[in-house]
Amino acid sequence: MLYALETMPEYLDLQTEMVRMQKSIHEEGRRLLIIFEGRDAAGKGSTIMRFVRFLNPRHYRIVALSKPSELEQGQWYFQRYIKELPNPGEIVFFDRSWYNRAVVEPVLGFCSNREYKNFLEQVVLLERMLKMDGLQMIKFWFSIDEEEQAKRMEERRINPLKQWKLSTVDALAQKKWHEYTRYKEEMFAKTSTTVSPWHVVQGKDREKACLESMCFVLNKTKYRLKGETGSNLEPDPEIIQRLPTFKLAHVQFEDPQD
Repeated sequence: MLYALETMPEYLDLQTEMVRMQKSIHEEGRRLLIIFEGRDAAGKGSTIMRFVRFLNPRHYRIVALSKPSELEQGQWYFQRYIKELPNPGEIVFFDRSWYNRAVVEPVLGFCSNREYKNFLEQVVLLERMLKMDGLQMIKFWFSIDEEEQAKRMEERRINPLKQWKLSTVDALAQKKWHEYTRYKEEMFAKTSTTVSPWHVVQGKDREKACLESMCFVLNKTKYRLKGETGSNLEPDPEIIQRLPTFKLAHVQFEDPQD
């Protein structure tokens, strides 16, 4: 299905827009970070691969960190992510991010309650500082229902080209569905700020999730020749919803896109 997507005129037009966006970001020395979070098998990785399909590989990176090493476990939690942030003129895609500590780690017992609470406080401050420094950040949460996740997990199990995607953590996704939901909702409530809001992508239809995510990023980013392909860059509100946010007190920002 996703291979058919690549022959759709609207998809190719959006890819042209993506190339133009990347060129402007590189030439102007701007920095763009796109965080992809969500349920296991919700389509994060496949969407990232469509984002970068025609981009210049010299000016973007996909970051998908494995579990922390013994050394990293003794460091400040954010340290290994900080070094992966985009350099001037670069786009970075986080295929999962520091938000592992908001959902995956507490559900699976990989962090203490104190570490979890510290994270929720620190991440808001960190993202505020990053925006103050001029970093453009977009946070996506890819959402699917329990039945669709089970279907995709089974597809991974029987498809030899996808079996590498299965892990011990994936196997617990269905058993701990409601725990994931509880921590996800707490994450949204504590970290969806006016500075760095969460946007939920309805991922059951993979094609629409991919196209609308691209539209969203293009719509939110300034670049030369924007919209000259004639593409509609307004994301479908039925597919992507901005979650309620709270305002950080006593801080004023200049949007890096202004």
